[in-house]
Parts: sequence; C-alpha cells; structure tokens
Amino acid sequence: MSKVLVISTSLRANSNSDLLTERLIAGAKDAGHEVEHVSLKGKELKFCIGCLSCQKTQKCVLNDDAVLIAEKVKNADTLVFATPIYYYEMSGQMKTLLDRLNPLYPSDYRFRRVYMLTTAAEDEAFVPEKAVSGLQGWVDCFEKASLAGTLFCGGISAPGEASGKKDKQDEAYEFGKTLE
Repeated sequence: MSKVLVISTSLRANSNSDLLTERLIAGAKDAGHEVEHVSLKGKELKFCIGCLSCQKTQKCVLNDDAVLIAEKVKNADTLVFATPIYYYEMSGQMKTLLDRLNPLYPSDYRFRRVYMLTTAAEDEAFVPEKAVSGLQGWVDCFEKASLAGTLFCGGISAPGEASGKKDKQDEAYEFGKTLE
C-alpha cells in the first residue's frame, strides 16, 4: 500500500477539519496504508521570498519548519491536504506551505497522488471551488502528480461541531479508505 502524508493546515483549537482528518486517517489505515500526520499548529512557516535559489540547490534558504515538512512531502507516495475554507479559499498557512514547497519542483519527488479535504460553515457545492483550484494550480506544476480526489464537508462552523456530525465523519472515513 501507499505511504500517505496527511497535512492539517487549520490552526484553530478543536478544529473541524482536524476532527474529520482523524476519521480520514482511520479510513486510510484500515485500507492498509502507512499514514503520517503533520499539523501546522505550532509550526513556524516563513513566507517564500522568491529568490529561486531552491531551483538550483533543491534547498530553501529560509530555516524553519517548512524545510522538514518539504522533505516529508518529497518522500510520500500520496499527499492529503486538509484545510478549512476561509473566504472561499484555502487557509493562508496552507498557501504559505505550498509556496515553500518550491524546492521540490526540480527534485525527484515521489508523490503521484494528491487529495484535499475541506470544511466550511457554508454548505453550497461551489464553496470549495477556489481552494481546489488553488491546489490544482500547485499540482499542475508537478507533472508526475495529479489531483486524485477531493471531499468537501460543509455546514459545520463552531469549533468541535464536526464531532456531532456522524454523516460527515463517515464521509471522511470512507474518503480515507479510497486513497491510493
């Protein structure tokens, strides 16, 4: 089975996306995958300064937690990004991390499949479209990889509310079981 790296990007305590990520991970493990979970909570992520040194060295000139996360991303078969939707987009810390993964572009990265789990207070089908589009733009830069699937769990807002939404928990678990 695959080596799956799940990256939770919410910084909120008792985050709904984190609660659903736990169910996704349970599904992925039950499907036989080896799963590693990284949360951006408590991590230092500096903004990319656009120097492009990493395109020659495959290393970032900035020294923070993004360097270690990039190494984990590089060596995973499958990536899963979990993010709350803020103003119809991925979280700012997720976008910052994607920018900081630029050293992987010229590298011999291992990942081939990328998935996304999104949560939001709104429940209309269009809500995650811009976040998915943003991740698709990142994936498009890695020609050996593809955006393999997304799951949107809308209609949950208050911290911890997902713990009372069995249907959303079941969706996340089943989504985890479908990871390749």
